[in-house]
Amino acid sequence: MTHPTYFESFDIRQVLSDHPLGTPFTDRFGGISRDAMFAMQDAQFRKVMARGWEIPFYRRLWGAQGIEPGDIAGLADIAKLPVYDKSDLMASLAEHGPLGDFTGMDSFGGGGAARPPVVLHTTSGTTGRPQPLMFGPKGREVINLLVGRIYRWLGVGADDVIHSVYGHGMINGGHFIREAALHFTNALFLPAGTGIETRSVQQVRLMADFGVTTLVGFGDYVRKLAQVAEAEGVLDRIPMRLLIGHLGSDERALLEQAWGGAKAYDWYGVGDTGPIAAEGPSRDGLHVFEDAHYLELLDIDSGAPVGMGATGDMVVTCLFKDDIAPCIRFNTHDVTHELGMGGDVALRRIAGFRGRSDNMVKLRGINVFPHAVAGLIDGRADLTGEYVCRLRRDGAGREEMQVTLESRGGSDLAELAEALRRGLGVEVAVVLCEPGGTAAHTQVETRQKPIRLIDERG
Repeated sequence: MTHPTYFESFDIRQVLSDHPLGTPFTDRFGGISRDAMFAMQDAQFRKVMARGWEIPFYRRLWGAQGIEPGDIAGLADIAKLPVYDKSDLMASLAEHGPLGDFTGMDSFGGGGAARPPVVLHTTSGTTGRPQPLMFGPKGREVINLLVGRIYRWLGVGADDVIHSVYGHGMINGGHFIREAALHFTNALFLPAGTGIETRSVQQVRLMADFGVTTLVGFGDYVRKLAQVAEAEGVLDRIPMRLLIGHLGSDERALLEQAWGGAKAYDWYGVGDTGPIAAEGPSRDGLHVFEDAHYLELLDIDSGAPVGMGATGDMVVTCLFKDDIAPCIRFNTHDVTHELGMGGDVALRRIAGFRGRSDNMVKLRGINVFPHAVAGLIDGRADLTGEYVCRLRRDGAGREEMQVTLESRGGSDLAELAEALRRGLGVEVAVVLCEPGGTAAHTQVETRQKPIRLIDERG
């Protein structure tokens, strides 16, 4: 029996028509009406729901709430469906083997011979057992295309050299970034990976030799490489103009200063979904890619929709994943708030990643997100921008947080403590250390997402 290969399993021209990039993207979504957008999303959602009903995980999840297929007529009924999160996926893995029952791989008649090719990656597993991430050819290429859309929107083209510090191995990041650049930008691509994959010194020398113009990855290591390039005397040889990745808008000034004025752009997504939102050229909030995702912001405690400007969990439905592992009301537990319409295109805007609700610390009745520390120390010449938070209990059993900041010297400890108190809304202890002093705890050289909170409560 002859089986279709990866690129024979879907219609790439249809994908490009449904999810345009370059000028067709800005032309289509520059002034699209909300009614037209909802109609587009509703048609895609109905296909995704039909696929969901074929998958045991969703039948079990929805059936437990008494939901039957006729109860969900379209996107207007999405709030009737329960949300799920990583804990539900991990329970599926524990009960149904290494791949769980949420991928739909067994739902094709004829078994493996009838299903499309499947891309397999995993999460990093830093908080426990790695979660498998499964993609069919269509779903994978839409994710790749959305990354390519971001890069081309910001001006990346055939004259650019992209240097990627996303990790490889079993984790998803570095692979789909490479595929995105290769399939959709025409730029040259250097897949350097993390510092443990390609030593930082070697990376900056390669960047100088190949004339890297665009650096993509997580902001912490992006900034680290600038420091290494300066120490190695090659910073002036790297014609850097774009920094694109999970930078956090609060860290922008530090990154741009470190790279001599290169412009930094933020985007947001998770391994299960690919890019959900990104900044455009004006950097006026992150625009949600509504042709590919339906994004809800729900109250962390009640699960009810939050109003404009209020912080909520990002709950996402992938409107394109109707082949392998559909994603329907997945609670990322990443929090943000909505900014409203405006900016580069007529797509909803969010403020970007502001912390994790499952990593939120409640100190004396105040919700504290460790990630917020980055914005409060942004742009200070006396600090490197690196930090780590420790959560402890004092002798009386009261929870306390200690924030360790890397200082180049001349820092006013009392001033920093007051700045954090005002910004976080609660008093925390502040400790200073020398540059590089937090690296052993954050693992900034080896992890895509450095550790920012160490829980020592026992």
